Amino acid sequence: MENLLLQASIYLGAAVLVVPLSVRLGLGSVLGYLAAGILMGPVLGLAGAEASDLQEFAEFGVVLMLFLIGLELRPQALWDMRQRLIGMGGLQIGLTMAVVAGGAMLFGMAWQVAVIIGMLGAMSSTAIVLQTLAEKGLIRSAGGRASFAVLLMQDLALVPFLAVIPFLAPKATAPGEPAPEGLAEPLMSLVDNLPAWQVALLTMVIVAGIVLAGHFLSRPVFRFVHEARLPEMSTFVSLLMVLGIAFMMMLVGLSPALGTFVAGVVLANSEFRHQLQADLQPFKGLLLGLFFMTVGVGINFALLIASPVLIIGAVLGLIVVKVAVLNVVALIFRLRPRDRMLFALGLAQGGEFGFLIITVARGEGALPVLTGQVAQLVISLSMLLTPLLFLGYEAISTRLAARHTDHPADVIDERGAVIIAGLGRFGQVVNRLVRHSGLKTVVLDNDMATIETQRRFGVKGYFGDPTRPELLEAAGLMEAQALVVTIDDMAKATELVRFARLRRPDIQIIARARDRIHVYELYQAGADKIVRETFDSSVRAGRYVLESMGFTDYEAATLSQAFSHLDRAAMQDLAELWVPGERMDLNAAFVARVKDLDRDMQLSLSEELESARLTPETRLTAET
Repeated sequence: MENLLLQASIYLGAAVLVVPLSVRLGLGSVLGYLAAGILMGPVLGLAGAEASDLQEFAEFGVVLMLFLIGLELRPQALWDMRQRLIGMGGLQIGLTMAVVAGGAMLFGMAWQVAVIIGMLGAMSSTAIVLQTLAEKGLIRSAGGRASFAVLLMQDLALVPFLAVIPFLAPKATAPGEPAPEGLAEPLMSLVDNLPAWQVALLTMVIVAGIVLAGHFLSRPVFRFVHEARLPEMSTFVSLLMVLGIAFMMMLVGLSPALGTFVAGVVLANSEFRHQLQADLQPFKGLLLGLFFMTVGVGINFALLIASPVLIIGAVLGLIVVKVAVLNVVALIFRLRPRDRMLFALGLAQGGEFGFLIITVARGEGALPVLTGQVAQLVISLSMLLTPLLFLGYEAISTRLAARHTDHPADVIDERGAVIIAGLGRFGQVVNRLVRHSGLKTVVLDNDMATIETQRRFGVKGYFGDPTRPELLEAAGLMEAQALVVTIDDMAKATELVRFARLRRPDIQIIARARDRIHVYELYQAGADKIVRETFDSSVRAGRYVLESMGFTDYEAATLSQAFSHLDRAAMQDLAELWVPGERMDLNAAFVARVKDLDRDMQLSLSEELESARLTPETRLTAET
């Protein structure tokens, strides 16, 4: 008991110490768990002997993870994404597997082992890539969306990969697991002694039972449990469902992850989906974290010291092969150069699911121990290089942007009442509304591909950097009545507003802001009207919430309009107190003003609601 408590404290302490630091450095939680395991095992020698036993327990986190992935993948959503999933994702997995497996066979590996190595090469790090894309604001770009589709397809491909691995194991080593003990032994023995056709029939019955039970039994069972009014019972039934399905799949020799994934997809449209996620998410996070820590403990760095050329060559070879394959896929699907570089460099590392494949393959006897250790080390090092890969993308992206900037700007031969700087999704909507309302616009954008695409649809725009003073003045800054700033780069947008205000104190400047800090910057730079990207849609969502809670349409509309007006006025008020570079919560005057404005808004909305609830006759009496 003492040893168990000591080891648990060591694992938990290492995770608490290392993982938050890794996340703060932008390396992601997966690398943090790996680093914690490396610190405990190869570096300090505090763990190691117990890692294999813990890993068997922690592998259940994989089963929970695939169940939760299935819950997120409604059949209709998968069907809507079929072109990117099957096209881009399927092509990337197929090509990468073929190239990597072919290379492994050239080095003398058996074809079964080469196929598993190909599976490892096809995987990328979902956790690291998605977190990095989100942090850098690239998730909405074409390259970011393509990366997400491929990562999702890789997640889905993990299910058949794990199901196929037992069939790749040599016949002599396949039954390598210890015989089950206790209650499971007679059931497992009974199935093992059945003829092949009966095992196949039993498998089909179990899979069909999982699907039918998900459709017809899950709702009454959850309602029955919910009536007990005991929150822990919901967790009990969630774990019972996953554990039971996992055991039934193991009973017939299939991957438990496959069964739980199917069950998750079946329950994706259930009203209890969110309850299942809430119940199982903590267990999944804890067990997967423990799994990656045991992987870190087991990484054999002696191999790197003994064969540095081989290991480093394998890491670089994996990255080069994946970059080449991803570039081919991006060219086939016609991604632009900058998006193509993001797509190729962002997904060029190995993935955390590779550790799962290695563990299952070694357990089934399909992968030699030494080969698995080398593969683990290669995947870990490639994941550690991910930040460098994104730095490489940024360098190439900057060079591509400079090359486009060097392209001579268009000669602007028109004038308009409104200048629109930026023709992205936001600027396009503004331009359409203003033009269709009878006003003439002059549109500037420094992305030639965007300009050319819009020209094909009959929308005239001019290529050039709208932040260049000479181009802005050539577009008619001194004569225009309004300037709309919608460019993506926040710093450049602020500088553009500042320059325009200095040159034309009387012009109306409407600007798009990313967040509150950007709002304050734009107000101080001289913008008249500022639109936050998500503000209007958030207010509309709040209005729908009010309507669904019993407010009338008129009341909800009145409150949302009043809130919008008050919030915009408050933002302009706070911009005067905001100090660039200083934390807002440490600015005493700013914090006090926020509290005052919040109280004023609550009082004003209460008054608006009382006024909105007056009948026409009462309202007339109150006004007189």
